[in-house]
Amino acid sequence: MNAHVENIRAFLADNGLDAFLVKSKVMKRYLGTLTGSGCKVLITPNAGYLICDGRYLVEAQEREHDLTLRVHAQGTSFLEPLAEVLGELGCATLAVEASEVLVPEWQRLQGLGVELRLLGDETAQMRMRKDDAEIAAVQRAVDAADDIYARVVDELHVGMTEYEVSALLQYYAIAAGADGMSFDTIVATGPRSAMPHGRPTERKICAHEPILIDFGVQLAGYQSDMTRVCFLGEPTDELRRAYEAVLAANLAGIDAIRVGALARDVDAAARAVITQAGYGEYFTHGLGHGIGLGGDLPLLNQSGQIVLDNRMIMSCEPGVYLPGVGGVRIEDDVLLMDGVARPLNATSKVLRVLEVR
Repeated sequence: MNAHVENIRAFLADNGLDAFLVKSKVMKRYLGTLTGSGCKVLITPNAGYLICDGRYLVEAQEREHDLTLRVHAQGTSFLEPLAEVLGELGCATLAVEASEVLVPEWQRLQGLGVELRLLGDETAQMRMRKDDAEIAAVQRAVDAADDIYARVVDELHVGMTEYEVSALLQYYAIAAGADGMSFDTIVATGPRSAMPHGRPTERKICAHEPILIDFGVQLAGYQSDMTRVCFLGEPTDELRRAYEAVLAANLAGIDAIRVGALARDVDAAARAVITQAGYGEYFTHGLGHGIGLGGDLPLLNQSGQIVLDNRMIMSCEPGVYLPGVGGVRIEDDVLLMDGVARPLNATSKVLRVLEVR
């Protein structure tokens, strides 16, 4: 357990709730508890419980000094010990994560005799403002991504497949001690780079074409997410113009990230630059999303309602995608602190043209 439990207890108090059942791996990481699928955490205003099956008992006894253990046999439901605890504490209301409950389990939860409250974005809102330790953890993940990208770019060559590029990214991530990748890595070259989420294929890198790499690493649960585009040999004039527009939009978006700014207005600031450059119809996604444990807020898009505040971390990733030609996206992870935005990435955003090799 860690200090983040107080955020949950404050939420319980503010919303008149007696208990919160934590099932998601993200929220268990946030609390610093065991993350196995057989582990559930129950937080109340004055207590905390780890409900788990026997597979986790030894590890729980070694690690969980602030939680009361309730163990059930593997293959049996956690709902019985949950019901016992709720009854012992006299809980009348229980919050559960909507994304973690399937219909059959929801039906069984309804039989516990407590009022149920489904939580959606509320859990991400709890995690939205990062403490010093979280900011440092994200920075370490960003630093690792910067280093990995530099290593991979040094090995790019004509004839290399997108699969090979993706494999190198993962290899260097593992070598750096990463828990894993933040998401499925995107490597898209040539005309395929016009696919915002183009997964790697057997396509081989060709000279003068864009090489779009979007990836992140997860270290100690916290994630990074960066995108850069480079070329082996000079790009076409059209792609150079697109690159300049995207870079200007990235810088405008970062400049608009300020305390008190509305998320959709930040998106609008970057989008206006791309529109003015004549590429408005080719910017087909939101400007950014929260960075942290995964599934974070705020969302910087055309309907984003969150008012930005200090200690939020978000991506800024405008893009232009020209069908049949190629695409450009430039993404930084950005910390809002002391009222202004600070990109955490050190990798240069100047158009990078490598020698053909």
